[in-house]
Amino acid sequence: MIADIKDQQLLEAFQQGLTLSPRPYAELGLRIGLGENEVIERLARLKQSGLIKRLGVIVKHRKLGYCANAMVVWNIPDEQVHGFGRRISSFEFVTLCYRRPRHGTSWPYNLYCMIHGKNRGTVLEQLRVLEQVCQLSGFNREILFSRRCFKQRGAIYQNAAPLMQPALANG
Repeated sequence: MIADIKDQQLLEAFQQGLTLSPRPYAELGLRIGLGENEVIERLARLKQSGLIKRLGVIVKHRKLGYCANAMVVWNIPDEQVHGFGRRISSFEFVTLCYRRPRHGTSWPYNLYCMIHGKNRGTVLEQLRVLEQVCQLSGFNREILFSRRCFKQRGAIYQNAAPLMQPALANG
């Protein structure tokens, strides 16, 4: 839980992202008047409390030459989806793997994974290996290649103030 106004300021600054520098937490602290160690300690406490779930990196893969990006979706029996998901996500070229609910007969897929490659041929070859090793060839699937790239960023919460607990009035 947010303890004070500095936690609120930290969360508001943190959601804008860290700078690519040798000491990003020191730079973040400078913006809000905290030292590097205090920033790290406060973020650790906010993560431990569950207010921050995880920290992640957003890689702009197209700038690195990875322009063939495929979302592969499968229709896996519900009792097997967890096991297949764990196996699929163990492959280095799979960047995301997760379960989603089906949507009737028009969209029967419940297991999704993302494969980024420099060209379609590479992605299709990686998918072939994945299907062979994981024994996925018997399941219905679709391959959805990206046609355009959307802006990538983390979640933004305009104001962290509503997260603060209200003060109790005395008397």
